[in-house]
Amino acid sequence: MGPESTPAEILAGTCTIAMIGASPDPDKPSHGVMRYLLEQGYKVIPVRPGDGDVLGIPVVGSLAEIDEPVHMVDVFRKSDAAPEVAREAVAIGATSLWLQPGCVSDEAREIATSAGLAFAQDLCTRQVHRDEGVGAVGPSLLP
Repeated sequence: MGPESTPAEILAGTCTIAMIGASPDPDKPSHGVMRYLLEQGYKVIPVRPGDGDVLGIPVVGSLAEIDEPVHMVDVFRKSDAAPEVAREAVAIGATSLWLQPGCVSDEAREIATSAGLAFAQDLCTRQVHRDEGVGAVGPSLLP
């Protein structure tokens, strides 16, 4: 996987997702997307300030606190937060950065792709997964 990867290829090459802005509120888009991704077999780590959990999974405060490899950093934040998230994604060795609908950043794209990360923006992971027929995470991708 690299900067030239399509969104479907990114999802097909992903097992562990760090979700920035995951919400415990069932009315928030990140909650529904996280639930869907979990149902498809992805491991999703919610990243948000504070304590607690999202869908029964304990939250972490930052990407730097995750102590396992992360394939995708999935961002539910405003566009102005994207460049810093891109730097953090590069620092932890993520293989892709995905910005959800409404989040667009040329600077984040440059940071991510210059470091060799696959990149998608202004797209919903759930929608692309459904539309492209990516399928569930297979055993060959599990660590």
